[in-house]
Formats: sequence, C-alpha cells, structure tokens
Amino acid sequence: MFWQKEIETMPRRELEALQLERLKWIVDYSIRNVPFYAKRLGEAGVTAEKIKSLSDVTYIPFTTKADIRDNYPTGLFGADMKKIVRVHASSGTTGKPTIVGYTRNDLNNWADQVARIAVAVGVTDEDIFQISFGYGLFTGALGLHYGLERIGCTVIPASSGNTEKQLMLLRDMKVTGLVATPSYALYMGESAKESGYPMSDYKVRIGLFGSEGCTPEMRAQIEKVWGLFATDNYGLSEIMGPGVSGECIKRCGLHIAEDHYLPEIIDPVTLENKDAGESGELVMTTLTKEGIPMLRYRTKDISRLNYEPCACGRTSARMDKVTGRTDDMLKIRGVNVFPTQIESVLVGMDHIGPHYQLVVRREGFADTLEVKVELISGEVLDRYSELERLQRKIHDKLKSVLGIETKISLVEPKTLERFQGKAKRILDLRQVDSNQ
Repeated sequence: MFWQKEIETMPRRELEALQLERLKWIVDYSIRNVPFYAKRLGEAGVTAEKIKSLSDVTYIPFTTKADIRDNYPTGLFGADMKKIVRVHASSGTTGKPTIVGYTRNDLNNWADQVARIAVAVGVTDEDIFQISFGYGLFTGALGLHYGLERIGCTVIPASSGNTEKQLMLLRDMKVTGLVATPSYALYMGESAKESGYPMSDYKVRIGLFGSEGCTPEMRAQIEKVWGLFATDNYGLSEIMGPGVSGECIKRCGLHIAEDHYLPEIIDPVTLENKDAGESGELVMTTLTKEGIPMLRYRTKDISRLNYEPCACGRTSARMDKVTGRTDDMLKIRGVNVFPTQIESVLVGMDHIGPHYQLVVRREGFADTLEVKVELISGEVLDRYSELERLQRKIHDKLKSVLGIETKISLVEPKTLERFQGKAKRILDLRQVDSNQ
C-alpha cells in the first residue's frame, strides 16, 4: 500500500534529479534567509551554482546541535515569525532547548511523510490510534497525530502517563493502533497482564514505535505481549520529527523520504563520507524545509544506508535501525559499548524482564560497568544456586559480546524505574567518583 505512490516508487534517476534540484534550492534559500548560513557558506565558497551533482553536498560545512543552541532561540529560522505557525523544541537536558519552527508548508509536508510510513505498514482509515507520547514541545505526539488524521484514522490523544486510564481507553475504544516508546509499550503490556482483564479484550494490531532505540529482541517481546505487528520509525526535531523514515510491511530497513531529505553516512572521527553499506554517523540535509533549513546536520545516530530496491516496491534509500549514538557510546577501559548491545543480550532471557540499568563507575584509575537486571519473579532470589547460574550466564554472554568484564546485579521485580518517555538506562558516576 502507498500514500503517494508516484513519489514512493519514483525511478532512482528521477528521484536523484529531484534531490539535486531541491539541494540547489535549499542552498540558495538558506543563503537568502538565514544570516548564519549566508556567512558560513560564503566563507566556504558555496553557492547554489557550485552544486553540480549530489556529491557536491560535501562542499557544505556540517551543522551541529551546538550551532542551533548558539543561535537560540530563532537565529537559524528561515522565515519570519509571521510565517511560522508551529514551534517545537528538544528536551534541553544539557542546556537550553533547540527551538525549531514550521511554516504551513512544512506542516503539510510533515503530515504526508507520516502518512507514508503509516500506510506502508498497513494502517488504513479504519484504524483507531491511541497516541501515548507526551504532547507538548516534543515532536512525536503531534507529528504522528496529524499524519494519522490525514489518512483518516480516528486519533485518541491520550498523551503519556496514567497507565490505568491508558489501558481502559485501549479496551473500551477498541483501539487498533498504538503509538508509544518501546519501553512504555512493554510497561503497558506488563500492566495489562496484571489488570485482571484478559488480553483478548485488547484489539491492538499494529504499533508505531519510536523516540528511542528498539532492538529486534525488544520488538519480539512487545509483539509477544500484545500480539501486534511492531514497526519502527525515525525522526528528530532538528530535521522535522517522526516521518523522516519508517519501515514498510517487509521490515527490512527504514525508508527515507528522499524527496525531502538527502542522507549521508560519515566517519564520526575523520568526517569523511562512507560508501553505501558502511556503518557510521547519519548526516541529513533538509531539501524542502522552510521554517529552519538544516544543511548537513550531524544527527549523532549510528546507522547505514541501503540503496537497493525494496521488495515492497519503494525505491527510496533505506537506513538501518539506529544501533546507537556517538554521544551515548560508553568507553569502558578502551572498549566502545552501546546500550543496544547489552539490551540484545538481556531481552528474552529466562527469568529476567526487559528492564535494566547500566551503572558506570571509576574505581582507582579503572572504569567499571555494573548491569542491573530486573527479575520477573522474586522467587528466584530464594534459590541461590539458580540465581548464581543466571548471573554467570548473563555475565558470560555479555563478555562474549562486549569483550569486557561486567558486574551483574539481579534486582527484585519492579524496583527499576519505568519510563513513559525516552528510557534513561545509563547512570554514569565517573565524575562523581573522581571528585570524592
């Protein structure tokens, strides 16, 4: 199924010609409307006329989140506030939030991009969707809301929190589609099983999950709990929001809306471009965005690109599910460790649940990693030999995957924090330890 079939199945040569035309346009638009880009591109000697092919995008300097913050709040906007009809922002956990603006045309394009990824996984105008993302400055809830409404879905803006009410709405409204973070979908599933209502009372058949990473193992767990078809989509507020890319029914990569974005993969250290099929940091250039154009924005997300045609009939490039972030990567005794590596080992193992926490400490001059894992049942705590075997099994599997020693702590059920938004799995105490 397609939402905009002509665009989604456009021959590669025509698609790239469209991208080149729009790349020239966005460079010219940025120079004319954003003083920051006029100065930066001028210093680099870049004009629209210099862009002769898509590979010439490398002439353009990178844009980073720091650039947006340094021009807080609206210094990178490409339109007057009179033309800005919506403002969103990142969480701002490390300082001031990054403010992004949308023109009416941006919102129209955004709704179509979300509609594409939803229809690609089987959503129809018969579906009733419950959005369990928090509404507000975060792009996820409203982004998916308007895209699903464009298809004709019934949308329930439940927002996040109040899980008991969430479950009541799922049952009573016969909801068929769920939007949530993967970790909250799992928590809702746990709560549903404990609520006293049979799982047959729930009619959810499809999940549009995002906002945080989801390993194949976690996805399998969600599907097992809910009996739904779980799909992944990708987006970030600096570029647009959800809908930048999403899976199709084949689930073999996330189709990028390439008529609106030009993706690249770079080496995060050398900043050199990598070939198709090689893993590295995803860089995105917006091709149509008026509110806040982004030229070669460094997302910090680790992925890779596949330009082979998909069995679904779509011709757009596909990106792998994000395997980690360059700024989420933990360096433990010289070894690069991503939380997703640990999650892939833990999820689905007997006796343990999907909830875990990584605690990093500095003891003397060495870093240590403790992995706290929550048990499904507290009964195991009374069986010492079984507990010891489980700890050893987790330890050995993690050592095989990570190549380093870890301390495994098995904790009682429901003692680790649950998250309704993005899960925060890492507790890095190294700075605290060094100050003591």
